[in-house]
Formats: sequence, C-alpha cells, structure tokens
Amino acid sequence: MARPENEVRGLPLRRAIDWGELAPLRLRAIQVADGLFAGPHRSARRGAGVEFAGHRVYVPGDELRFVDPRASMRHERIVVRHFETETERALRVVLDATLSMAFRSKGAPASKLAYGALIAAALARVALRGHDPVGLDLLGGSGSRRVPPSAASETFERVLGSLESLAAEGDARSSPDLLDAALEVAVRGARRGSAIVILSDFLDLPEGAESSLAALGTRGRAIVLVQILDPEEVTFPFEGPVVLRAMEGAAGEQRVVQTDGPTVRDAYLRALEARTEVFRGAAARHGGALLRAVTTDDPIEVTRNVFRAIASPATAEDSKKP
Repeated sequence: MARPENEVRGLPLRRAIDWGELAPLRLRAIQVADGLFAGPHRSARRGAGVEFAGHRVYVPGDELRFVDPRASMRHERIVVRHFETETERALRVVLDATLSMAFRSKGAPASKLAYGALIAAALARVALRGHDPVGLDLLGGSGSRRVPPSAASETFERVLGSLESLAAEGDARSSPDLLDAALEVAVRGARRGSAIVILSDFLDLPEGAESSLAALGTRGRAIVLVQILDPEEVTFPFEGPVVLRAMEGAAGEQRVVQTDGPTVRDAYLRALEARTEVFRGAAARHGGALLRAVTTDDPIEVTRNVFRAIASPATAEDSKKP
C-alpha cells in the first residue's frame, strides 16, 4: 500500500512489528482463542470453529480450567474436556512479513503485520487445543525463524516467540525468491489433508503469485487465503492533492505517485477489488477460499471464519467479499 508522503519520510527498510493496541500478543491470542470456545458469537453449526468432543486423560500442559471434576471422580483419574476442530488435521500458517505489511494508518489498532500475527497465534492456539500439529512459515521478515509442525505442548510458545521477535523486511515483488522459498518449505512439510492458511495483503507480491499460492491446495490439502488490509486501503479516504510512496522497494527505487485523492479513488478501489478477485478465483479453482479482514475487524470472528473456510470453502462466510 502506498502511503502519504508525509507519513513515510525516514521509513526504515527493516521495521519491527507495530503492535499498537494488540500487545501483548500472548494475552490477546488467548483471548481470541477463548472467544471461539465460549464467546457470545459462537456458531451452533458444527465446524464453525471448535466443538466439544468428549473427555481424555489429563497430560502435562493442559489448562486446568478444562479439568472435569465429576468425570475425574467417575474415572478415578484426572480427565479434561476435549475440544476439536472440524478438520482434525495439521495446520500450516504462512505469514507475510514483507515491508508492505508494516503499514498502519492513523487510528488503526495495529499494523497489518501485527494483526496477521495475532490471527496466526490464535489459529495455532485453537488447533493445538485439538491436538493438531501446527507449523509457522514466514514470507520475508527478519529476526524470527519458522516453527516446524508439531502438536507438542510447547509449540504455542514457539509460535509466540517467533511472532514476537519478527520484524517486517523484504520486497517480494522485486525479490520473487522470497515467495518461492516460503512456499517451498510450506508445501514440502504439509502432508495430504493438511490445512494451509496464508495471511497477507496480496498487494505487493510478484506476478503469478496467485497461481503459486493456490497450487498449495493440491493433494487433498485445504488452502485459505486471508487478505489483511488497513482501513485506509479499503476506503482510500484521502482528500485533495496527495503524494503516495510505496512501502516496498530499495531506497531510490520506491514508486512515488502524485495525485488527487477524490479523482483516483474510484479507480483505485476498482483495481483493489480486481486484484483481490484474481487471488479469490485462483483459490477457488483449487478448492480453496479467500477471506478479507480489515485490521479493525473482530479477530475472534476472523479466526472463526478461517476455520469455517477450512471445513467448507464453498460456504465460507466473507462479509468483506466485494
């Protein structure tokens, strides 16, 4: 996303996550995951997120609040209420951490990268509660490492550690190898039946990226693309003359556009929806879905909709669909 000139002067090529109102990540991710279990907006439809699946024996690392005292007395051992996702499959999350994801407009609760990290952490928490393996891969970024798929109790902490130390870095448009590297790792480690969730704005990816991303949805894998945008990107509210500069691109090569806000607003919005439809169509051709999320959206609903899309891409709820 291009930014007003007066908001990008001095923008570093490497930028730590702007957490804004979302910090601390651990607490927010737990709140979002808990909301899927007990929130007032929980859907009664099976597969909307998580379902009660009976009891199982307590293992170290389980949350004590899920211990069922009555069932424990009956079985004469500690048992916990077990919840599972509709999919009961391995979850692979790929988070775009290139520079365009660092954008945060005035008044937005957090940057796109921070919001994406929150959704990634919440997805991991819910899946791990169902004892499904979870892995995290990164497109661009620095300061963090990928998290190999695992259902171990410490996996959530590893995912949090990676996200909390992540910094936005890289330009996928001028360096297509960033995308190739991220997807190669993801597809190599995603077995048949896995669910792959891509969190990105899909604005500054190389040509043909939609085909590369959608191709992950082969061999029985479910693919869900989550487009994360800032409120300014979906409304283009600028009035009068404005100078826009792309957030990606090496110094001296960044694209600069001088224009008039009201004059180009409609054309910009049409171009945004057209690009979104390219990715939506590619995902649909491979049995997947694209959801749009704005950083002001309720992260509980966004996370719930991702699990809906994994379970049933054709009927996935997308309130932001153009």
